[in-house]
Amino acid sequence: MKTNRDTRILIAEDDAMIASLIQAELESIGLTVVCTAGDGREAVALTSELKPDVVLMDITMPYLNGIDAAAAIQVGCPTPVVILTAHNETDLVVKATAAGVGAFVLKPPQAVELERAITIAMARHADLMELRRVNRNLQQTLAEVKTLKGLLPICCGCKKIRDEKNYWSEVEVYIMQHTGAKFTHGMCPECVRKYFQGYGAKEKT
Repeated sequence: MKTNRDTRILIAEDDAMIASLIQAELESIGLTVVCTAGDGREAVALTSELKPDVVLMDITMPYLNGIDAAAAIQVGCPTPVVILTAHNETDLVVKATAAGVGAFVLKPPQAVELERAITIAMARHADLMELRRVNRNLQQTLAEVKTLKGLLPICCGCKKIRDEKNYWSEVEVYIMQHTGAKFTHGMCPECVRKYFQGYGAKEKT
């Protein structure tokens, strides 16, 4: 994880005085403020353009509120988001978490609270990105698993199967190529009798 001096912050706050106070608190602990957005739409656009490490997002802003802006950021340019709020309501927390928000700070925020929230948001975001990566890999693996369905052209003599390229393959080869199945070999009772009948038996006198 980045150190304080490496972490770049975007502040989304429509009150210029509050934004200035937050910036001062952040800079007091060695964090860098790359930009300040005055509304939700601007926050989304600047996040995509500047790619900050964390977005500090007010909730009540013009054009697009903080929760909707956070959701848009997670779709277009996934970034850790910390919500700045004057209220600590359960319903708000639920909605913000569903929008991809990683942490919350009550206004007026202090430096130590901001640092803690930023650390939490970045850690949760990293976990979420790893989970998404694992899910993508799983979906890709599932998509690549070929299934056998429909009518298969099979030779009535040698029992080979004709594939989509018009080549004839052994049954086990075809199945291994089109599924995740692997084969071990044995012999059924009928074949044992057919090929080994009388093997090892004593000759009659």
